[in-house]
Amino acid sequence: MTIASDHTQQGTSLLYRAMRDFVESTDDRLPGRFEITKEGIVLDMMSPTRPHELTVLRVRKRLEKAMPDEIVAHTGEPDVEDEPEGIMRRPDVMVIAETDMEGEGSFDPRSLIAAIEVVSRSNPDNDWVSKVRDYPLMGVPVYAVFDPRTGTGAVLSDIHPTPDGPRYATRKDFVYGEDVTVADWTVSTEDLPRYPD
Repeated sequence: MTIASDHTQQGTSLLYRAMRDFVESTDDRLPGRFEITKEGIVLDMMSPTRPHELTVLRVRKRLEKAMPDEIVAHTGEPDVEDEPEGIMRRPDVMVIAETDMEGEGSFDPRSLIAAIEVVSRSNPDNDWVSKVRDYPLMGVPVYAVFDPRTGTGAVLSDIHPTPDGPRYATRKDFVYGEDVTVADWTVSTEDLPRYPD
């Protein structure tokens, strides 16, 4: 590694730490949900709607019925953080071994079995573009997207190297009503809510 790249990496790390400190300082004092990407801080100002939260609930419950007891479909905190990459995300649902939840601090993204997002009406590109890039970069092996705007979704997997960095090689699209396989578990998408027109 050259001195120039050492300075670049150090600068990137300092910038990430400054963004992380800002996000922590706003905890519960500013509305919305903060995440950090390569482009900077992402703020979702919209409160999750009932169809969004109901989708999260139904997907979580269906997965937990299909999975062994030692694997959980976790919603909520803490974040998933890859400090060397300068990325901090909080998936709507994290499929993770219960033992990997022990300890302090953010979750290691490589401990996740899958990350699941329900597309928000206010910022769909965050789920369909930014996270499709960020999750393989962080080492999350499976990324599932449920889109209540269209009643469709996709499961992305098989991380492989590309000139633009690690990307998912496999994408399986689905339509609400079909069964969908997330990692090793298949669940129904029947009766998942849609956003009203």
